[in-house]
Amino acid sequence: MNDPGHNHDLFGVGGGETPKPELTLVVIPTYNERENLPRVIPMVLGAVEALHVLVVDDGSPDGTGEVADRLARDSEGRVHVLHRTRKEGLGQAYLAGFRWGLERGYGRICEMDADLSHPPDRLPAMVEASRSHDFVIGSRYVDRKVRVVNWPMSRLLLSYFGSRYARIVTGLPVSDATGGFNLFRREVLESLDLDRIESEGYSFQIELKLRAWRRGFRFQEIPIVFTERDQGESKMSRRIVAEAVWKVWKLRFLHLSGRL
Repeated sequence: MNDPGHNHDLFGVGGGETPKPELTLVVIPTYNERENLPRVIPMVLGAVEALHVLVVDDGSPDGTGEVADRLARDSEGRVHVLHRTRKEGLGQAYLAGFRWGLERGYGRICEMDADLSHPPDRLPAMVEASRSHDFVIGSRYVDRKVRVVNWPMSRLLLSYFGSRYARIVTGLPVSDATGGFNLFRREVLESLDLDRIESEGYSFQIELKLRAWRRGFRFQEIPIVFTERDQGESKMSRRIVAEAVWKVWKLRFLHLSGRL
């Protein structure tokens, strides 16, 4: 298992205090997001009252971690920070956040980007949907519609057909397999062997959904409008895309062999 870094859990939950299972934890991984973090966190906190935020910072050299600490100090116990010593990728950051939330008894854990591409005002609908479903997908492509703003056509086609490709190869029956705005009830994440998940980027999101669906958990896709970031730089790379292309075939094999 990778070293999760060090945890500055100084505010609110932690240190023996366990929240009620009605609380939702929104995990926001960061790397050089100091401009976006003060924008997104107030919007997230304002969307749902029974909600906390965990910022998982991978040692951002631009001071994102310090900004997160300041926001936590001013949050009355609703914002927490997990400082990791090095950049290990989106998947490992989320897994560290999942473990942190499960250890502290949160009833729901949500993945969310720091750059406001995922709309915080859809969080109430996602929490509500989780009352009757095991996990909820904030979908850009549900109902055969495309809800994406400010993406170049090349990026849109890559994302849209990437999700269709993943569905065809793995059999995962979702419209937005690669999307990263997802909410899981704690029972789902507890049932997964998090140590076995090695994917990053697009393929991490595919694998997480596939493993949950394969175990019989029920999901719902709700529509969201995805808006490309207007601050900072995208973390998308050719390596992340290439990994997703071949990783889905490994996931298909594991699925068909019953080893997923």
